[in-house]
Amino acid sequence: MSISQTAPVPSGALWTGRALSGLIILFMIFDGVIKLPPLDIVTQTMVPLGWPADPNVARMLGVIGLVSTALYALPRTSVLGAILLTAYMGGAIATKVRVDSPLFSHELFGVYLGIMLWGGLYLRDPRVRALIPFSR
Repeated sequence: MSISQTAPVPSGALWTGRALSGLIILFMIFDGVIKLPPLDIVTQTMVPLGWPADPNVARMLGVIGLVSTALYALPRTSVLGAILLTAYMGGAIATKVRVDSPLFSHELFGVYLGIMLWGGLYLRDPRVRALIPFSR
């Protein structure tokens, strides 16, 4: 079966995928929105991670996260959004590894989000299911 002839997604998988994707979208909207205004709590928590306490840097990260999330939320661009969010999570993971944060609660948090992100997309998008066939 080619990508253009994808099988329909079962209802349970579709709703589970939507729920997982919805959680990621809500989390990333929160993450991006709190970085937009010059909140002292945001800029001060960036310093121990090696980032400057600069509201413009926080704002830039917020915009990148929000744009990537918007692309992920739209069915037509969801795969591009997932790729961009994966890159965003990779940067967060690298930052946490560099400052020697705790492994399971901090360093791997981006991995957990990435699994939810791609799992949700896999469950709700037949094109992704066709590209990544776990079973036949």
